[in-house]
Amino acid sequence: MNHSKNTNYNNMKNSLLALFVLFTATCSYAQEQTYSFTLEEAIDFALENNYSAINADRDLLDAKKQKWETIATGLPQINGAVSYQNQLKQPVSLLPGELAGQEPGTFIPIVFGQPQTASATATLKQQIFDGSYLVGIQAAKTFIAYSGNYKEKTELEVRTAVVEAYGNVLLSQESVAILEKNKANLEKNLFETQKLFENGLGDEESVEQLQITLSSIDNQLKNSLRLQTITLQMLNLIMGLDIDAPTKLNETLSDLAQEQIRLNLLEEDLVIDNNIDFKIVTNLNQQRELELKLQKSLALPTLNAFVNYGSTSYSDKFNFFSNDTDWFDSSVLGLDLHIPIFSSLGRSAKTARAKIALEKARTQLSETEQNIRLQHQTAKSNYLFSIEQYNTASENLALAERIEKKNEIKYAEGLASSFELRQAQTQLYSAQQEYLQSMVEVINKKTALETVLNSKL
Repeated sequence: MNHSKNTNYNNMKNSLLALFVLFTATCSYAQEQTYSFTLEEAIDFALENNYSAINADRDLLDAKKQKWETIATGLPQINGAVSYQNQLKQPVSLLPGELAGQEPGTFIPIVFGQPQTASATATLKQQIFDGSYLVGIQAAKTFIAYSGNYKEKTELEVRTAVVEAYGNVLLSQESVAILEKNKANLEKNLFETQKLFENGLGDEESVEQLQITLSSIDNQLKNSLRLQTITLQMLNLIMGLDIDAPTKLNETLSDLAQEQIRLNLLEEDLVIDNNIDFKIVTNLNQQRELELKLQKSLALPTLNAFVNYGSTSYSDKFNFFSNDTDWFDSSVLGLDLHIPIFSSLGRSAKTARAKIALEKARTQLSETEQNIRLQHQTAKSNYLFSIEQYNTASENLALAERIEKKNEIKYAEGLASSFELRQAQTQLYSAQQEYLQSMVEVINKKTALETVLNSKL
């Protein structure tokens, strides 16, 4: 018997151990999972998992539910009511004494009815006409359109944020690689110059100049390494990942910048109705028009119908569930007509205010249209300028590399001073950073132009 218990215990222990090992392995795999994205993949992932995008989907769903909530108010409504009363002290009425043969001027106290009452009633209500109801349905449809446009705007903002964050990660990674290469070259130059100085073939100033340059590059490298971590965390946050999730980018900054140079985009015409900001302001105008309709509809009569059916029982004691208890039925059919007659010009003032709000919305629509046209021209100019800057930065980088190489050779042959070498190196480092930044600008400015046009990446 004990042997059987021990066997069962060991089997259970082994099963639990196996489950624990499997769970640990699964968790370890989940923790070690590395995400890998191209820019397009990162955008698609963010559109599904970004926190703002998820809530925008919920807002659209909420708007659809709100529409049905509005529609339901004009459909039949059935309500039930159950009531129970126990008159602990029943009211007494006085009847003239003459009715019972008593002296005139005397009264007989009497109690009417029974102390306990129970009733159950069901009421059906139906709206027949209400102008505000019709306006409410139109407003619900407009709100759905607004929620859809807000969702679209959120998606455009998420796209822009992902593009910028993706580019910043690549920028920080490229900066680290370039700075590490520059640091290695400087360390080599410093080592050789230090040896020359120690052997009496060089001067101390040359060593110091290289030390100054190396210290500056070393600080920039440390900062770029920190930024590399921060920019990757920012990208993870925008995509809806844990900020410390291991993420790998599958594109280089140079390749991505080349892909974003599309001069035909500059020839694309602006369709104002496609711009998301114009759509949203149009929604605002529709809302103001409906608010004016609503104020006008409040001056119209409203008509509602109702019918109810109920049953009431009376008793000296609580026996309403007994088969012998009598229940008395009742039913009422009726109409409620509400006619607004005079409001001391209150409704007139509200209608006037609604008209003013509509006029303001129309003015805002015109202003928005002009702003969008200006944004389009500005975005085109900025995009073209970023391409020109990229081409110039690429040429300047090639020139700076040749100049630095020549000065390094001259310095090694004693034909150039350490100060001249440092100037050439500083110029090269500046050209490198300008080239990296120009690629990021091409990517970002193209996205800005597409956002105005509401074009897909």
